Amino acid sequence: MTITEAETSVFDTLESQVRSYCRGWPRVFEYAHGCRLRDEDGHVYLDFFAGAGALNYGHNPPVLKRALLDYLERDGITHGLDMSTTAKRDFLETFRDLVLRPRGLDHKVMFPGPTGTNAVEAALKLARKIKRRETVVSFTNAFHGMSLGALAVTGNAFKRAGAGVPLVHGTPMPFDRYLDGKVEDFLWFERLLEDRGSGLNRPAAVIVETVQGEGGINVARAEWLRALADLCRRWDMLLIVDDIQMGCGRTGGFFSFEEAGIVPDIITVSKSISGYGLPMALTLFRPELDVWEPGEHNGTFRGNNPAFVTATAALDTYWADSGTEKQTLARGEQVEAALDEIAREHRRSGAGYRGRGLAWGLTFTDAGRAARVCARAFELGLLVETSGPESEVVKLLPPLTATPDELDEGLRTLARAVDETG
Repeated sequence: MTITEAETSVFDTLESQVRSYCRGWPRVFEYAHGCRLRDEDGHVYLDFFAGAGALNYGHNPPVLKRALLDYLERDGITHGLDMSTTAKRDFLETFRDLVLRPRGLDHKVMFPGPTGTNAVEAALKLARKIKRRETVVSFTNAFHGMSLGALAVTGNAFKRAGAGVPLVHGTPMPFDRYLDGKVEDFLWFERLLEDRGSGLNRPAAVIVETVQGEGGINVARAEWLRALADLCRRWDMLLIVDDIQMGCGRTGGFFSFEEAGIVPDIITVSKSISGYGLPMALTLFRPELDVWEPGEHNGTFRGNNPAFVTATAALDTYWADSGTEKQTLARGEQVEAALDEIAREHRRSGAGYRGRGLAWGLTFTDAGRAARVCARAFELGLLVETSGPESEVVKLLPPLTATPDELDEGLRTLARAVDETG
């Protein structure tokens, strides 16, 4: 079924105008497996969007589906608030053994609510509680969520405007290479910290994405991240890494900051942590930062036990060894090679690319080109979306489980879409 403006459907008559993805992909989908979706008319699409990074292991991974069905069939706990359950225990033990301990991390695990913005809100609240300061520094083109606290540290003007109230207690600083390398890293930030007349209140924390997904696939250098961690340490600011879209293996390692060799004070994780697209989020923090009073931050759906089940299965399946990380890096090299060829063929139109692991962006000097490429790619059977402040970047987030042949198919389709929108 194709959704058109002329057609009266329940989506048009009942659903809010706020819907967005369905406008770029006007089909009614009914089936998904691995890297592919099928609409109810039988058309098949290769998915290089992966639920905005919530489906790192593809649609309906069989091992995870089996674990979920078995759990439901035996009437396992579905809703549990923050009560202790067998599903939660299994997840915590597996997360500790396969993720935290192998990386030398001893962070406490908090379930703040089922979405990424819940995790960010908890991180901001905790940082302010600990430091007894209000200001949190973020970075240009950052995206941290759609609730008010997260919006205050988000850069996108369109999303910020939707708040309807002043967004306060957040101060933006230039992200890596925002000034094209013409200014020494953190020169402005540190000068403001040093100058008692700068007007910058001492921040409680700094929040950063190592790769800005919604901001345009802007990749922070490892040395820049290390310098940021050092700055936070010297000026008594907590370092929060938002790993909601780039965590769970998207850039190679389970956490995107591993390459830089830093240890954040607080880490936010969501999207692919459940492994199955089920809502789930974590806020991780060093043990000495666990100063919450019981019930001081809570939520009705923070104990999503079916998500605990699939999350445990995902960790056991994909993170018991280094295979997923190695495969992701190899697949990333395949994507980079294809994007390099596309960029060289379209150099005159200002094409370029950037990324890490399996998060990549194809850029154009003509801001409208990316949207045209995405639209044509959809017509050709490929799901990709735009990102960046002007929607000037074609964002590629294929599942980490995509085969070389599937990647090649999608990249050839992308190349054709670029050729046909020149």
